[in-house]
Amino acid sequence: MDQRAVVAVDIGGTAVKAALVSAELVALRELRRPSERAGGAVALAPVAAMITELAADAEVVGVGVVVPGIVDDAAGVVRAAVNLGWVDLPLRAELAAAVGLPLRVGHDVRAGGLAEFTVGAAAGVANAFFTAIGTGIAAAAKVDGHLLAGGGYAGEFGHIVVDQAGDVCGCGTVGCLETLAAAPALPRRYRALTGVERTAQEIAGLVGADPAATLVWEDAVRALGTALHTAVTLFGPEVVVLGGGLSEAGAALVDPVAADLDRRLSFQRRPRVVRAALGQQAGRAGAALMAWEAAGITPAAAL
Repeated sequence: MDQRAVVAVDIGGTAVKAALVSAELVALRELRRPSERAGGAVALAPVAAMITELAADAEVVGVGVVVPGIVDDAAGVVRAAVNLGWVDLPLRAELAAAVGLPLRVGHDVRAGGLAEFTVGAAAGVANAFFTAIGTGIAAAAKVDGHLLAGGGYAGEFGHIVVDQAGDVCGCGTVGCLETLAAAPALPRRYRALTGVERTAQEIAGLVGADPAATLVWEDAVRALGTALHTAVTLFGPEVVVLGGGLSEAGAALVDPVAADLDRRLSFQRRPRVVRAALGQQAGRAGAALMAWEAAGITPAAAL
């Protein structure tokens, strides 16, 4: 393959997904391997091997790697990735040494936000907020053209407290947004009400016809509206982008969340609330943008 490209890597709790990506942010080839929970070189050797394999197919000029958890983008260090068992792992230094290519490391949801802010639903907007609502909930905020990172601690949107009398979150706090609006919360709450097992997607499809599904969904919408009110007050976005698996519900999620948020606002800027344009590919697109940045090149898709 006679063209320049980058490698975008998404390291998740169960799988590593890597892709060779063109300047138009099109995946030219993809690989998927199980994640390694060990730290250091033991975990990174398979990732390095995937990058090397993809680099054989094109002139690779950079690599972007995204990880969940607390990720210090500037230092290239994973401070804590619970699902991977990583603590203070110098990911950028170790992986760059292994593959010999310019490399950037970032948080998976901030990378998704970068993509939506650059080539997606909030492209060209100076102030925007992106949240990925899936197994967990996290966010990315762009303020006056700058993506906030906070040393890796910014964006833990799912741990805003929305119900002080609610359930205990996995983080140990009572009433976090994730206890009501993350994808696993909906089946758990529906099962508690009915004794019936349903997926979040099934619950979304029953809203309006099934009282329990309607209650669970409306509680999630109100929780998101409450948390977004805080985000809008703090960051003043012009656009709020809803992404992640739950956003696949489309207007069934976006419209009531937009209405709930609008009802809560007074003096704040009233943002447009939209569905993510890049869907489940936002993280990969963000990792690819990071890779092109590492190479000092603006890709065609971002021009």
